[in-house]
Amino acid sequence: MPAVSLEDQPVLLSDRLIEWVRDRDIGERAAVAALIEEGDVLARGDVRDLLVVENEAVVFCDWPRFEAQYRCGLVLDEGEDAFLTLVLATAFPRLVPLWKVEVLGDRRLGIVLRTLARLAGSDSVPVGCRA
Repeated sequence: MPAVSLEDQPVLLSDRLIEWVRDRDIGERAAVAALIEEGDVLARGDVRDLLVVENEAVVFCDWPRFEAQYRCGLVLDEGEDAFLTLVLATAFPRLVPLWKVEVLGDRRLGIVLRTLARLAGSDSVPVGCRA
């Protein structure tokens, strides 16, 4: 079996998003970190197709398009809807009722709390860290 060089390995979507968001505002950086850390929502093809614009040259999150279409274009359970609503409010500032946290569950609530810490400027919680 021939050895695979690093150049031949595909770059993960999460790595491409981290590279793109590096120069974006703190809200987008926190939102992308939350999506990557949570993992399940971003792994859904329908979510990725609506949120992420990706080709060989570019990758980015199209927050306005996603916000305009995700509730009518995706089948989400309460937790997914609440999580995406809070992530969107982080990336693309909007008022969000805090009662949304009631349906997140412990894992997603922890991610949202770490996202808020990032939004407040804390660099102590790296992307992908699970407490």
